[in-house]
Amino acid sequence: MTLRLGVSASNSHYLAENVMHFARVLRGAGLKVGPDRVIDALQAAEITGVSRRDDFYWTLAAVLVDRHDQLEVFDQAFRLFWRDPQFMEHMMQMLLPRVEGRVAGNPPVGNRVAEAFRPPAPPRPQVPEQLVEFDAALTISEREVLQHKDFDTMSNAELAAAQRMIAAMKLPLREITTRRFEPHPHGNIDARASLRAGLRAGGDMLPLKRHMHKCRVPPLVILCDISGSMSRYTRLFLLFVHAAANHLRDVHVLTFGTRLTNVTRQLRHRDADVALAGIGNTVNDWSGGTRIGECLHAFNRLWSRRLLAQGAGVLLLTDGLERGDAVQLVQEAERLRKSCRGLIWLNPLLRYSGFEARAAGVKALLPHVDRFLPVHNLASLAQIGSALANVTRGGIASRLSRH
Repeated sequence: MTLRLGVSASNSHYLAENVMHFARVLRGAGLKVGPDRVIDALQAAEITGVSRRDDFYWTLAAVLVDRHDQLEVFDQAFRLFWRDPQFMEHMMQMLLPRVEGRVAGNPPVGNRVAEAFRPPAPPRPQVPEQLVEFDAALTISEREVLQHKDFDTMSNAELAAAQRMIAAMKLPLREITTRRFEPHPHGNIDARASLRAGLRAGGDMLPLKRHMHKCRVPPLVILCDISGSMSRYTRLFLLFVHAAANHLRDVHVLTFGTRLTNVTRQLRHRDADVALAGIGNTVNDWSGGTRIGECLHAFNRLWSRRLLAQGAGVLLLTDGLERGDAVQLVQEAERLRKSCRGLIWLNPLLRYSGFEARAAGVKALLPHVDRFLPVHNLASLAQIGSALANVTRGGIASRLSRH
C-alpha cells in the first residue's frame, strides 16, 4: 500500500504493522476486530492521513468500533498504545510505540484493556498429577465472589460469566387483583350470571354461577439512562432488561440521555447481541449528556397514559446528574410517581458508603421515589426482583431514609 501526505512507501509497512498490533489489542479487550477491519482502517488512514492525532483517532474509531459502549474501551486502548510524547513525529515516521505499565497521572484503565496489554503467560511445565486433599470449609466459590464484584472492575472472563448469569435471571413479579371478574367454581355467587342461566333453563331451576376477581401480572416500565456517566453499567443492565422482557408479557423499555427513545421492539429479539445491536442503531444520543427533566416530561406527555394506565411499576436507572432545569425535574418526577403503582430508582453511585444527596438532580428525585437501590453488581440486580414484588402487593409502605 502506498500512503499519501508525504509518508514514504518504505515506511508504509510499519503503519500496517502498528495498526495490526493495535487491532490485536482491541481484540484482546473484547472487540470484534477482524482482518477485514484492519484493511479498512489502513485504507481510511491513507485517505485522511496521519498528520493530526484527533483525525487519526476518529478514523480508527469509525472503522474499528461498531457499538457506542465500545468507545470507552477503544479510547483507553488508543491512549495507551499511541501515547508517545512525540506523537506527531513518530506517527509520521511510522514507529511502533512501546507500552510498559501505567503512567502516573493517567486516567484509570479498565481491566479489559489492561488484560489486552498484558503479555501472555509463559507455558507451565508439565508435572505429574498428584492427589491433593484440602479443607474447603473456609473457601468461597467463584460464583459467590462474582455476585458482589463491581461491573466496572470485572475482567473479560468475569464479564462473560456475569452476562451468562444475567441471562438466566428472572423478575419475580407477583400478580395483582383487578376489578374485572372471571368465572371460578369456588368464587362468590354471581347473581347476574345465575339469573341468565335460569332464564335459559326456562325458570324451573336456578343454577348458581360463581366468579372471582381476575388476577394478572402488572406491566413494567423501565427508563434507562444511557448518558456518558452511565455507560459502564448500561450494557449489562440492558442485558438484564432483555432477560426480563423475554419472559414477561408487558415490559416497556425507553432510553434517555438528551432525548427519549422507545426500544421495546428491539429488546423483543431472542438473541441478546442482536437486541443490543438494534438498540445501538436506533438510539442516537448514546454516551452524551443528560437531561432527565426534559426526558421525563416527554414520557409523561407522550407515553404515560398508554403505558401506566394499568398500575404499572417503574424502574428508573440513572445517577441523577442532571444538566437541565432542576425545577422541571421536580415537577415531572412528582407527576410520574402519581401516575404509576411504584417508582424504584436504581443508582450505581449508591454503592459508595459515603454517598450524599448533594447534586441538584438527586435532591429533586429523592422525595418522589419509593425505593432507592444501588445497581452495580449481580447481587444488586437480584434485589430488584424483591423490590418489584413489594410494589405489586399494593405499594411500599415504608420508604428508605433520605440521604
